[in-house]
Amino acid sequence: MSSAAFDMNYQISYRRGLAFVLSAGVLWSTVGLGVRLIEDANVWQILLYRSAALTAFLFFVIFLRSGKNAVVQIMNSGFPAILAGLALVAAYSGGIYSLQVIPVANALLLFATAPFITAILGWIFLRERVRPATWIAIFVAILAISIMVSGQSAEGSTDGTLAAIGSAFGFAVFTVALRWGKTGEMLPAVFLSGLFAIIITSILCLYFGMSFILSARDGGIALSMGVFQVGLGLVFYTLGSKVLPAAELTLLSLAEVLLGPVWVWLFLGDEATLRTFIGGALLLAAIASNALTYKSENSSR
Repeated sequence: MSSAAFDMNYQISYRRGLAFVLSAGVLWSTVGLGVRLIEDANVWQILLYRSAALTAFLFFVIFLRSGKNAVVQIMNSGFPAILAGLALVAAYSGGIYSLQVIPVANALLLFATAPFITAILGWIFLRERVRPATWIAIFVAILAISIMVSGQSAEGSTDGTLAAIGSAFGFAVFTVALRWGKTGEMLPAVFLSGLFAIIITSILCLYFGMSFILSARDGGIALSMGVFQVGLGLVFYTLGSKVLPAAELTLLSLAEVLLGPVWVWLFLGDEATLRTFIGGALLLAAIASNALTYKSENSSR
């Protein structure tokens, strides 16, 4: 990638912004495959390695972008960045655990409820208005989730579902914290989340006697997830978000939800249930209709 691509402030065209956000969705969609390819490492070991790679990568990107190191930018961000960073650690943990124990399609669809949870939290804590169309979409999303999780009786399935919803909640808190701090800067907060994750997972590994040394296969996959899936995906998304409206960003983010199960099905044979297809179709329709009505309302003003 050219050095210009790392400069978040350089001018890009709408078409290039579209390509950046789609690329981010494609990279993020491989997270389920990456987690499933890991053989022995548990959620905390995976998160430790992934966070180490993510932190190093973002330190490099933030320095290229601003000429300042990431620690200086975090100190200028204040408490909202700390809250956002901790929320992302919760989102990461719930996301990795759920991808290990429930079908990838279910987990990714549940992650996609984050915009609706964000709308509710923004309404409660930031007094941001929630459009009537969004309330309808939230109701449809709840119905979709109910269909997806109905019939699940195994303990792992229930725990995985709750972890996936918790992951969506963590990302929603991250988003609200950025709005509360009146900053659209994701990268310093994500860098901080990586530091928090390294500290927390190291303590947990020591407490539970888990090894810090992973096999070459598991360690390599976890490290590459930090750089390519999360880190590079965030860079692409941040670049694209400079020129694309929020409604289109929401629609394009569906690439992650739609492609994620495809990779796992192609490479590992993981299949979704009929309930997942029905609930997933409802959920995707709710997300898409909410984004489209947002676009039409703002274009008519």
